Formats: sequence, C-alpha cells, structure tokens
Amino acid sequence: MKEKTLKKKKKRLIFRTGMLAVMVGLVIFALVSSFNKEKAVVAEGEPAPDFQLEKFGSDGETIALSDLEGKGVMINFWATYCEPCKDEMPYMEKLYPEYKEKGVEILAVNLDSTNLVVEQFLDKYGITFPILQDENGQVMNRYNVGPIPSTFFISPEGKVVKHVVGPLTLDKLEGYLQQITPET
Repeated sequence: MKEKTLKKKKKRLIFRTGMLAVMVGLVIFALVSSFNKEKAVVAEGEPAPDFQLEKFGSDGETIALSDLEGKGVMINFWATYCEPCKDEMPYMEKLYPEYKEKGVEILAVNLDSTNLVVEQFLDKYGITFPILQDENGQVMNRYNVGPIPSTFFISPEGKVVKHVVGPLTLDKLEGYLQQITPET
C-alpha cells in the first residue's frame, strides 16, 4: 500500500514540475516578446528603417527607401481585403501627380499574397504610384505595423514625421504630404 502511495506522489510531483516548467517558459516568452515589440516600434522623430522591395508588375525592378533620400516619402501599408484601404486609395491617386512634382513619393506596400487580386484592384482604381510587394512581411515587421491601413510620413532627411493608423481623409492626407514636402 505504501508503495502505491509513493508512486502516486512521484507522478504528481513530476506532473506539477512539468506544469511549472511550462508556465515559467510561457512567462519568459511573454516578457521577451513584449520587450522585442517595444524595441521595434518606429517612433515619430526617429530615422525610418531602410528597406528594398520589388515593384509590383515589374520584372525585378526594386525600390529602396534610401534611393529616395532628399524626397518626402509616404509609405502606406495596405491590402485589397481592407475596406478602409480601398477608400483612401483614390485620395492618394488624386494627390500623387501634384506632390510627385514637388518632390514627394508615395509608396504603397501591399500585404496581399495573391498577385491576381492586386492586379484587378490596380486596374479598377487606375493606380499610378509605385505598389511594392512585401510578400513575407519583412518591411511590415520592421515598421511594427499592426492594423491596416497604416501610413508613415517621412521627411526628406529620412525621419518619421507622422505615423497614422487607420484611413486618411483627403484633407488629412494633403496636410501630411505638405509637412514632408522638401523646401525649394
């Protein structure tokens, strides 16, 4: 009888030790994840992380943020399944020709995984500004993008002037583009 009780106690001890190890592991994982997320935030006033992505529909042509030094840059993270993204795209298209002449580049970083859907979207809306493909989410992660649309406005000196989460109205978009327009 005593042997049976000892076996039960040993099994309970092993089970409890295992559960404790799992819980400690989860706490450590949560702390490390939280620390990494806080470190990864691209804050206003900080340099925008450089990246290089392939232009959608091109044969390997890429655009790097560092290639646009001296220009104001708007980086918009979007996807075709995002309804607010669809709402703000015509505003970006309307303002693009004017601000391109003033030294501002609009880059739309697409987070979709299917090219056909993106092609149909671009045809429907007649988009002329560069659409970049972030197929594996590397740039999205570098900029710590959560909800979309998410837009970064970068000064000609390469610093983040404003980060906007959510859709932009035409007036707000134009106001932010004015802030990043290079002085002539």
